Amino acid sequence: MGGIRGFAERLVMSVAQDAAVSDGYGDFACSPGGLWLALSAVAAGAGIGSGTARELRELLGVAGPEAASAVTEATALLSATQGVAVATGVWSRIALYRDYRERLPEVRFGHLDPADVSAIDAWGRERTDGLIGQLPDRPSGDELLVLVNALQLDGTWAGRFKQEKTSDQTFTDAHGVERLVPTMAKALPRPSYAWTVKAPSGDPQDEVDVVALRCEVEPGRVPLQVSCVMGAQGRGPADVLPAAWAAHERRRPIDADAVTIALPRLNLRTRLRAERLLASLGAPLAASDLADFSGMSPEPLRLDRVSQESVLMIDEKGVRAAAVSQSWQRTLGVSGRVPRTRHIAFDRPFGIVVFAGSTGLPLFTAWQASTPRSPHA
Repeated sequence: MGGIRGFAERLVMSVAQDAAVSDGYGDFACSPGGLWLALSAVAAGAGIGSGTARELRELLGVAGPEAASAVTEATALLSATQGVAVATGVWSRIALYRDYRERLPEVRFGHLDPADVSAIDAWGRERTDGLIGQLPDRPSGDELLVLVNALQLDGTWAGRFKQEKTSDQTFTDAHGVERLVPTMAKALPRPSYAWTVKAPSGDPQDEVDVVALRCEVEPGRVPLQVSCVMGAQGRGPADVLPAAWAAHERRRPIDADAVTIALPRLNLRTRLRAERLLASLGAPLAASDLADFSGMSPEPLRLDRVSQESVLMIDEKGVRAAAVSQSWQRTLGVSGRVPRTRHIAFDRPFGIVVFAGSTGLPLFTAWQASTPRSPHA
């Protein structure tokens, strides 16, 4: 799963820059895991030895036939994760090679009618528990193929936040504006659920606090873990979010006997146009007239649009999230002494990363820089 972690870090860097330009705050929620699955299913059809395959392998860690195997492996891992549902579908009005379809046994294949995608919308709604109502992008009429990945999770905290401890607390947004927001509070079961990630530079200003919140899990299943991350004042998502999956040797235990936290409820939704990020991510060929997806179809194809709509909600009960990622293809054209307690208040811009247990596989990443909006508002 190292390819997904590497992709997540590169994606966060690009999305953070893009979000900062788009809304002045830089809020976003996206699903690296969902987008990786969608792009890897596309990469499974890249021409062997082509420039397109080389670029996608550099970006995703896989391309060609091994991409199909990686998609199947990742889908099985996610399906074993408590509270996670994942599905991928391809709808096409062109011929697809049987070998391509057979290499992706977990993928649903169907016929595409660009004039009526209501059935695809319904498929996505069902697989995201209604959190996302329709495809992020509507067809323009000349698309030949659409590949859609739906990833949905619903986790209940292993140690819930008590409703009576939620109160209005001050949150200072990225512009320095203070507002009162509903903020949850609790003590962690032990300090080992929180740590500080040391910066490679050794600069204390670059250190990040990480708090791991576990979700309930049945025997034999993989649990969800939600990591809340916050850096020094003024640090943005590109500096802070990667600390959530930093190597253990960079982690330093919190020097306290107990840790308490304060965390705002939040409700984030983002629509991401990923095709315009492909060049900065290092894969411009896939969306150009030089694209080679000859392992997918005899038709000359290129990526026309790559979109994702994501929603992430956190409250006293747990975490819910969903993402629909899609790609349109056309023809060429995340002991006796007084006990010492450390309190970590997420009362200024901070990040969220949802993992599939201890695998380090980032399902969702998010950055809250504006005043948090409550799911119950």
